[in-house]
Amino acid sequence: QVQLVESGGGLVQPGGSLRLSCAASGIIFRINIMGWYRQAPGKQRELVAGITSGGSTNYADSVKGRFTISRDNGKNTVYLQMNSLKPEDAAVYYCNADVLGSRVGKYISYWGQGTQVTVSS
Repeated sequence: QVQLVESGGGLVQPGGSLRLSCAASGIIFRINIMGWYRQAPGKQRELVAGITSGGSTNYADSVKGRFTISRDNGKNTVYLQMNSLKPEDAAVYYCNADVLGSRVGKYISYWGQGTQVTVSS
């Protein structure tokens, strides 16, 4: 079994910054894609940013130029640096990881419990 534990959410004023972290632990042979999703009240969960084990990244258009995703493969951890935050960025942010539990297994997608980001003056 694998656990994803997020941290770093909170309340920030518009224009401010936050850094989210997500650490994966458990039976892990390899992690492929790690990503951040968010879900605002009344809206569907959406992809914010993703990163492969090789460091290739993709972003939602709404966060390009403001958010940066990175990862530390040695620590099985993914980060999301969020700058120039806007009220519309407020949501619960979820970490996701595609994890291979053994050399002969298959990748399984895991989710964190979510961390609240509030952007308000």
